[in-house]
Amino acid sequence: MHHHIEGEQHRPGRIEVVCGSMFSGKTEELIRRMKRAKFAKQRVEIFKPALDTRYSDNDVVSHDQNAIPSTPVETSSSILLLSSDIEVVGIDEAQFLDMGVVDVCNELANRGVRVIVAGLDMDFRGVPFGPMPALCAIADDVTKVHAICVRCGNLAYVSHRLVQNEKQVLLGEKMEYEPLCRECYLKELKK
Repeated sequence: MHHHIEGEQHRPGRIEVVCGSMFSGKTEELIRRMKRAKFAKQRVEIFKPALDTRYSDNDVVSHDQNAIPSTPVETSSSILLLSSDIEVVGIDEAQFLDMGVVDVCNELANRGVRVIVAGLDMDFRGVPFGPMPALCAIADDVTKVHAICVRCGNLAYVSHRLVQNEKQVLLGEKMEYEPLCRECYLKELKK
């Protein structure tokens, strides 16, 4: 076992998933973990779906404008090709990737890579989103982070869509979505 900096020593491969609603700090937590790994002098690479161009074409950017350089990918298989000799792989907005990302994460972890995945666990309807449920199932560690409900201040449960559009994937932020707790979300559905 190589020791870098206390608390960030190299460990055998593993998968860490950070999930929750929009505005819950998922990307912020991914950036924090990646920066710590970099500080520990580990070789890191962060990937994001090429379709996520909200704040930047190349960087992973949180709603608080924290940023880290990343490599946009069209498919999850590209991650395997681009991450040889990388010790820590970060993947943001994993819900937008294909189901192959589950096998990609397993393969990387089995090679001894630490994989940190962030993504929405549910879509705007409260339905498990893309590969996220499967990633949570195979993860060594799952961190569920919560936004605050904008209506009542309780922990948010879902990203409620504010605009009329039934497509599952609609890139957006505060103009298109708001975090709601379960109770406020159910009230909204009854309107």
